[in-house]
Amino acid sequence: MVTPHLQNYIDGRWTDSASGESFEDLDPATGQIVATATKSTKADVDRAVDAARRAFESWRLYPAPKRGEILYKAGELMLQRKDQLAREMTSEMGKVLAESRGDVQEGIDMTYYTAGEGRRQFGDVVPAELPNKWAMSMRAPLGVVAAITPWNFPFAIPTWKLMPALVLGNAVVFKPASYTPMLAVRLVELLEEAGLPKGVLNLVLGPGGALGDALVTHPGVDLVSFTGSSDVGAHISEIAGKQLKRVSAELGGKNAIVVMEDADLDLAIEGIVWSAFG
Repeated sequence: MVTPHLQNYIDGRWTDSASGESFEDLDPATGQIVATATKSTKADVDRAVDAARRAFESWRLYPAPKRGEILYKAGELMLQRKDQLAREMTSEMGKVLAESRGDVQEGIDMTYYTAGEGRRQFGDVVPAELPNKWAMSMRAPLGVVAAITPWNFPFAIPTWKLMPALVLGNAVVFKPASYTPMLAVRLVELLEEAGLPKGVLNLVLGPGGALGDALVTHPGVDLVSFTGSSDVGAHISEIAGKQLKRVSAELGGKNAIVVMEDADLDLAIEGIVWSAFG
């Protein structure tokens, strides 16, 4: 069996990194190689952001309901291939199959829901203080969004970031965790098949660190959406803050739980353990 090779997706083309280097995507249960993946560099980030900026100029003018229709079609494709995606997830990052199916279903649900937002981008009209005047607010896309995602929910979390950004008319550069490049490639393939125009979504594969910094500091990126550790989130916020760049960060944390005196202890324990490790 030939080992799959995963590539970047930049400006509507699947391509290897500028360096020509690659890394191994391993099954954590067996240690076997699931795939090899191209190892991106700053040059690849530059190409991806440049492509996104060019595509943004036309994508932002694309009718919002039509953007939603593309996402809805992607949701239909996800549903058709749910079991395949779940099995690849289990092989790539080790979740039991039932949880992998749940992860994929969450991505499907998010995609369908966000598709509907293409027809719900309402503004407001409010009374003005001056005579013969009226005021209104309208939603407008921000520009290029950098989406940086972790390994633990490799399908659901990317949809939380990509789908809202896309339906609102933004272009995206997507950098997934290096532990789960295959699911990221599958997600981009589905959106490509659904008809997303070239350059609107770009994918760069590789480890964080220098690659993430290159993306966060790039002047062509308007917003960074990150899910991961608190330490990395603080680092990203510090860098972005110096450039007055917007950041959306979902970080690690420990949450207190109060069990009341009259609670069902067996049920409470089950719920606590599931919330922590499920």
